[in-house]
Amino acid sequence: MRIARFTTGEDPQYGVVTGDLDEHGQLGEDAVIVALAGDPLYVGVKLLEQEHRLEDVRLLAPVLPRSKVVGIGRNYAKHAAELGNDVPSEPLMFLKPNTSVVGPGDPVFHPRQTQDLQYEGELAVVIGRICRDVPPEKATDVIHGYTIANDVTARDLQRSDDQWTRAKGFDSFCPLGPWVETDLDPQAFADGLRVRTYLNGDVVQDGSTADMIFDVPTLVAHVCSVMTLLPGDVILTGTPEGVGRMHVGDEVEVAIDGLGALTNTIKER
Repeated sequence: MRIARFTTGEDPQYGVVTGDLDEHGQLGEDAVIVALAGDPLYVGVKLLEQEHRLEDVRLLAPVLPRSKVVGIGRNYAKHAAELGNDVPSEPLMFLKPNTSVVGPGDPVFHPRQTQDLQYEGELAVVIGRICRDVPPEKATDVIHGYTIANDVTARDLQRSDDQWTRAKGFDSFCPLGPWVETDLDPQAFADGLRVRTYLNGDVVQDGSTADMIFDVPTLVAHVCSVMTLLPGDVILTGTPEGVGRMHVGDEVEVAIDGLGALTNTIKER
């Protein structure tokens, strides 16, 4: 089930998106969204007799993390190597503020403080219930679903600061979308789903979730061994090799097989 957050020009709503994805992660012209009664994280999936063509609505970030976005660094060996870093012995965590979240089609603003703004296409895990100290074999019990993320990073600030808060925490530095897919089995990521990033139409990242050093259940277990996770919290699972610079005016698309595609444009603040 694809659960999206959308607006028709009035207050945001949640809905279920129907239709088949093509090879580029796009839905056809016949795709529709059926409205839901409230946030499904809290009231469950309750369909309303209200339907819109997908092309007639604006999709928003599919989830607004109530408390946090947890990033995982260097979770693909080749990405760690391209930045001259060692592979960590356990998941390397950092936090992005929930104010960094934007949705599909929203601008990513280029801060004046950086000269090296970079994309990082990633799989994102959305938590569905309050949890603490969940073992890996029980991780699927607390996962609401999966979406696509771009862990936007000011690489020069990441190198110059002693920690990553500023480099990864600017407003608009966490695009999420286009929806949350609730029916994917984590084994699909272990088997390998393709993760691609396009910069102005050119492929710049082309990896597989099978190459993650720490898989999804391990990441969920590790994070909630440290901090309580709340419904709507998001875990970013790391990026494959091929990260690079973005400039004002660039269009960036992150596509993951079975999930869809997330597109944003870089704008000057």
